[in-house]
Amino acid sequence: MLVSVLSLKKLLKNTELVNVFLFSIASFISLFGTSIYNFAISLYVLKLTGSGLSFATTLIIAILSTVLVNPFAGVLADRIDKKLLAVITDALNGILLLGIFMLTTKQNLNLTIIYLSTFFLNVSATIYGISIEAAKPNIVSKERLIHINSINKVIEASSSILGPMVGGIVFALLDIRLFIIINGFSFGISALLQLFMNFKFNYDKNEKTEEKINIFIDIIDGIKYLRSKKNIINMFGIFIALNFFIGLSINVPMPYIINNILKLNANFFGIIQAFFSVGMIAGALIIKKVMNKYSYLQIIKSSIIILSICMIAIGISVIMHYKIYDKNIYLIYFSLIMLLAGIAVSSIDIPIFYILQQTISESFRGRVLSIGISIAKIILPIALIIAGALINRIPAYILPIISGVGLYVFSILYAKAD
Repeated sequence: MLVSVLSLKKLLKNTELVNVFLFSIASFISLFGTSIYNFAISLYVLKLTGSGLSFATTLIIAILSTVLVNPFAGVLADRIDKKLLAVITDALNGILLLGIFMLTTKQNLNLTIIYLSTFFLNVSATIYGISIEAAKPNIVSKERLIHINSINKVIEASSSILGPMVGGIVFALLDIRLFIIINGFSFGISALLQLFMNFKFNYDKNEKTEEKINIFIDIIDGIKYLRSKKNIINMFGIFIALNFFIGLSINVPMPYIINNILKLNANFFGIIQAFFSVGMIAGALIIKKVMNKYSYLQIIKSSIIILSICMIAIGISVIMHYKIYDKNIYLIYFSLIMLLAGIAVSSIDIPIFYILQQTISESFRGRVLSIGISIAKIILPIALIIAGALINRIPAYILPIISGVGLYVFSILYAKAD
């Protein structure tokens, strides 16, 4: 009897490790494939039309499709088997790309096909992302949830670095149609891998999930549930504040300062941007050890303060401009800022998602996550519009410094509220 119990425990442990392994590969294929496709197809549009507006439209479609579909994706994740949803969405992406390849054997790849494929590809990717995010607590034990969140953050950050890089290489060396069919098969492989994952490894059988879907009522129920949970609202409040202040201090002012005021080499700007993703990877790799020593809330508050200091440092670079003239010093300066900012963002994101995944009820997890993420994502364009409108009207250093101070004040208010 004892031998049987030990064998069962070993089998369960192996099942969990298999889940982590398959999840890592499948997520990398999905996220990396979508990132490469979005960038490569945008370059193709630019070559096809020569229009910066058409290029930007492709990127905007990718962003808007994600924001618009998120709430509906949450309902699907709560009402439909998450494994089935993940497999279907990846399979649909593969079928879509293979269909485009077949279509382009008879006609040229035109803007209509590109815009529609970009929209549907990102819709599927959004549904896949929410279903996987909601399923993580079921795929692994509570002890490994941080581990799988860290892996996901590393994959996301790696995709943001390698996606445009590989996308550029693909665009330069391969026929876009050949890339489309390769990418289509890769999504098929991802769907196949997920068939072997156990999505009910850590599933609460007492949680009741209604099978009937009523999209708008389900979304409203998700909003009601969210409003009733102050601690969950506080977590999403952090995401909203981060998106707003990052858009106001980093996304617009930093490129403007680097390119227009400091006039650094364009290659320097690429290196500096890459350091943010490197920082996110570093943060994801060390967060588990840090969380073993400090409370989640301590880590979040400290990371917010570090990020606010990074924002203020961006503004200070303009003041330094009148005393320091060596371009290499600015490269090191901004690279360190972005490295620390990336570490801070990972150190905020991973604990918050862990708390949300543990706190939100199984039957509402998909909807609540999708609603909160949608609100946080909508805030970023608003911040970008404000920053874009102000950057030429006020001294460039003001926005980063005000944002840093604002985020620091937010961290103090958040600490008092807790």
